[in-house]
Amino acid sequence: MATQTRQVSSTMSREARVDLAAVIDSLRSLFHTLRISGREAEQRLGISGAQLFILQALGETPELSINELAELTFTHQSSVSMVVARLVSSKLVTRRSGLKDGRRVAVSLTAAGRAMLKKSPDAGQAKMVRALMAIPRAELAALAGNLSAVTAIIENQAVGMSRSRALG
Repeated sequence: MATQTRQVSSTMSREARVDLAAVIDSLRSLFHTLRISGREAEQRLGISGAQLFILQALGETPELSINELAELTFTHQSSVSMVVARLVSSKLVTRRSGLKDGRRVAVSLTAAGRAMLKKSPDAGQAKMVRALMAIPRAELAALAGNLSAVTAIIENQAVGMSRSRALG
């Protein structure tokens, strides 16, 4: 794989190599920021960065459903549900039937959750969402398309490798 990367790299124009390096450096910086933020939440609060992100979303609205939390945090509903389950077991949030609709599950902060929020750092995910919201719509759409293309290529490569290993 390293040889393949070296061959591709050597055939790229200087400008393309500079652009590729800038993209890779930016992605590394984003991952680093999220990793540091998550580590800080774990060290200072004893919870994950994802848990802090959900707590902060709940701090802005007294009661939200799992679906509303997912929408507010730009996260899949099943992931939010798992994070909320951990927060419930830590007694930082409660989950109960909604007041207006008994089928709706309402999630809200406990006193311990509110106290934790007062001493919490800003979640890395929240910083990322705010930064992305500051990008003009056309540029955000282009970024979304480009990142989706990169993800699809990586996933296709992973499937291809798995098939090669199964056949070999």
